[in-house]
Amino acid sequence: MDIKLELVAVPVTDVDRAKAFYERVGFHADHDVTVSEEIRFVQLTPPGSACSIALGKGLTRMVPGSLDNMQVVVEDIEKAHADLRARGIEVTEIMDMPWGSFVYFSDPDGNGWAVQQTKPRTAR
Repeated sequence: MDIKLELVAVPVTDVDRAKAFYERVGFHADHDVTVSEEIRFVQLTPPGSACSIALGKGLTRMVPGSLDNMQVVVEDIEKAHADLRARGIEVTEIMDMPWGSFVYFSDPDGNGWAVQQTKPRTAR
């Protein structure tokens, strides 16, 4: 039986600000639907990913900024680091670990993201 992760809710305070931030990161806006005064659903997908994130109003009981260490994977961490910086995203310097090389960033609410190159740069 296949079990596929398709959508992860990201708790935010300002949906429009968060949507603009994730679009600046490079995520594609798939849906932006206001269902009612209580519910708005925004779905964004990272390039090349089968899993998306959902922002909105009335979608989750999580506290904005409480999501920590969401992780995306890239082939080239140096290229990803440069691309994120060029897009105006504040990222950490590249950190090399035995299990991969990483950079980290947070959205405007403080939800934390890790960008990983699974093969450490030091293993090349």
